[in-house]
Amino acid sequence: MPKQGDWVRIHSVVLSPDQRAPQVPEDTAGVPLEMWVKGYLTEDAQVGDAVTVRTAAGRLAQGTLTEGGLTYTHSFGDNVPELRQVAAMVWDRVFGGDSHA
Repeated sequence: MPKQGDWVRIHSVVLSPDQRAPQVPEDTAGVPLEMWVKGYLTEDAQVGDAVTVRTAAGRLAQGTLTEGGLTYTHSFGDNVPELRQVAAMVWDRVFGGDSHA
């Protein structure tokens, strides 16, 4: 169960399809405008509860708690030897050799 101060993600519907602007493309107009926000939980809660979070920028946002215990899972991908070679060539041209790539 997420606790007050935990880094969590919330979800809310900003506009329903009937509230969308008339100039929005047809395929977009048929779906709601949704928002997902990460922030610090302001009170203990369970997934599915309506909650408030304080974002990293200090803004308060309300929505349904979708997940807690968030971790960073991104990476910059696999090593690409060709890019290391290019980096060494650029280093040599810009700084005159002795690359550190």
